[in-house]
Amino acid sequence: MPTHPYHEVAIVGAHNTRQARRLPGETMHSLLVDAVFGACADAGIDVASVDALVGQGPAELSYDLGLGPVTRAMSSLGIPAIRDAAHLITTGEATTVVVATAGAGLLLDDGATAPWTRPTNELVVAYGLFTAAEFALMARRHMLTYGTTPEQLATVAATIRNNGHVHPGAVYSGRGPFTADDILASPMIADPFHLLDCSTTSEGGCAMVLTRADMAADTRHRAVHILGSASDSFGPAYSQAPAWDLGGATSGDDVPAGYVGRRAARTVWKQSGLGPDDVDVCEFYDPFSFEIIRQLEAFGFCDDGEGGGLVMDGTIAPGGRWPVTTDGGTMSFGHAGISTQQIQRVIRGVQQLRGTCATMQVDGAEVALCSNGGSGALFNDLMLLGLERP
Repeated sequence: MPTHPYHEVAIVGAHNTRQARRLPGETMHSLLVDAVFGACADAGIDVASVDALVGQGPAELSYDLGLGPVTRAMSSLGIPAIRDAAHLITTGEATTVVVATAGAGLLLDDGATAPWTRPTNELVVAYGLFTAAEFALMARRHMLTYGTTPEQLATVAATIRNNGHVHPGAVYSGRGPFTADDILASPMIADPFHLLDCSTTSEGGCAMVLTRADMAADTRHRAVHILGSASDSFGPAYSQAPAWDLGGATSGDDVPAGYVGRRAARTVWKQSGLGPDDVDVCEFYDPFSFEIIRQLEAFGFCDDGEGGGLVMDGTIAPGGRWPVTTDGGTMSFGHAGISTQQIQRVIRGVQQLRGTCATMQVDGAEVALCSNGGSGALFNDLMLLGLERP
């Protein structure tokens, strides 16, 4: 390609609203408005300069913010929504785009269960194949094949939860520190996952601002650029039972559903001309502890079966070669709906590269790999961020 597909795009604003188990009085829309104003303030731009909205409720947002006419694109996804925003800029349809998402009032009557964990379909209603069990099937297969241990999973969970423990904005700030033994002592949810191997549920919102790269110099922070992005899917999430060996016509022998994201990672490395050795921080989606081990293998950071050993030697810990999910992720920072926390992974990547993290700042970070999804949901989305314009 004569020009990189994201050469004209810059990420210049990122903001999280307050995150909490409950936010009394807040609605999804009130959080979206808060997120938009916060992201624009972070970028140092006026909301009136926004000419496109992507994410949840863009039509309602444009009306209430008085922004019409604007381009709007609805999306309940994370990284794909950011790509949609980038494409509006590359096609000339917009110059400044806000991606916004939020979650409030989503939890069920039991006070802890999110609706996406128990969707109404024939596998859930009749057989009880809730989300944790779906991811557990994939984890157990990896354990049987490669000897991955509960202690390795618990080390991942303790690392991520401790990252959230020290983050002042995390829902579970101050709830640690945790050891691997603490994770293993928590109640079993779906073997091999204990309670503290699993993501949380909460409320909150977030937003990002993307603009033309030639306009980024007038914004508040150093711009962050998209070096590559791609997605893999083997089917609809949470309506089909996941199977490690599930394949398709284009999957290839080494990309079964168990390694979903591998093809996407290869695309990202090709787009960017970089590889795992160039990455400084890994802002990986963490629905369950095993997914970090699996993603390290799927994305090429180590060979198949080596992820368990990799997480035991300090590689993913603060100060390690590839610090992972440095704000506490869905296990500790917050999980206010699928889209909100998927975008949050990119927000944290942006903060790491700008050097504006409240905690766990990786010194000199220049390249961050962000991910969404996982094997139990049959999809992975990736976005590689960098300080240098591609």
